Amino acid sequence: MKKLIPLFFVLCALAGFGQEREYVTVHRTQKLMGNRFDITVVAVNEEIGYINIDEAISEITRIEKLISSWDPGSETSKVNKNAGIKPVKVSSELYNLIERAKQISELTDGAFDISYASMDGIWKFDGSMRHKPTKEEVGDSVAKVGYTSIILNSADQTVFLRQKGMKISFGAIGKGYAADKAKELLVSKQVIAGIINASGDLTTWGTKTSGEKWLIGISNPLNKDKVFSWLPIVESSVATSGNYEKFVIFDGKKYSHIIDPRTGYPSRGINSVSVFTKSAELCDALATAVFIMGKDTGLSLINQLGGTEVIIVDGNNKIHKSSGILFDNNP
Repeated sequence: MKKLIPLFFVLCALAGFGQEREYVTVHRTQKLMGNRFDITVVAVNEEIGYINIDEAISEITRIEKLISSWDPGSETSKVNKNAGIKPVKVSSELYNLIERAKQISELTDGAFDISYASMDGIWKFDGSMRHKPTKEEVGDSVAKVGYTSIILNSADQTVFLRQKGMKISFGAIGKGYAADKAKELLVSKQVIAGIINASGDLTTWGTKTSGEKWLIGISNPLNKDKVFSWLPIVESSVATSGNYEKFVIFDGKKYSHIIDPRTGYPSRGINSVSVFTKSAELCDALATAVFIMGKDTGLSLINQLGGTEVIIVDGNNKIHKSSGILFDNNP
């Protein structure tokens, strides 16, 4: 449903740490949850830095085992297997994640919906599609989608999917959640600064060894090497949802690979959405939702949320921003 396009990340000088002791920056790139994770920490020496990164990787691996819908032994798979049959008791961690996901669904009027996994894949973006699906085919494809059919029982801590064949998946929120949990673990171990970048779902804390803030450059969607604005990221997160490569064209109209779970039709009119807020989990979910909701509705939503900002690049490559984003450049 969603493709995360990494921002053009640049770490650049601004201000910061006292220099009472020397610190080093340690970095590792590793494939986790089927995606590229870049983990950077600031530590007193390389050995401790790599130990910290190993701890973050272990935490991300733990999250994957919990939420993966591909792992037949995961709690998520057990919920899916019992769709339309019976409620499944789950851990408080998974229950709370599903509860938060439902709250975001309500906030976005279903533009974000973890039950999108129930959709039949009638849209293909691998070059194999030869005709646009019929209205009936599209309607059938989303017949089992709907967050209101995810039934939660807080007393028993159970999850029940009302319809047989219904499924949930965390593809539009899971990497952000994993990044948050890895950051939370490292902060609890007194790691003073770092970045967890989960293929574009990015969260930061602290500053660079020289006291520099982590600074990202927002790039032109049609030219990733061209930066049109720089934004400092301080104790914050960002996620980008975009459509650059995966799309189909029928009757001269471009259809994105990001499907609206409410209608079964691909989203149109937006090239990318970058959301900035405290939590990478929320960034991840809102980036998908705003892409689907469209420019006007998406901006209206974000402007009503405290501590959350968005940059939208529309289909004409024109930039639109929420009220707290201060720049006037267009690529």
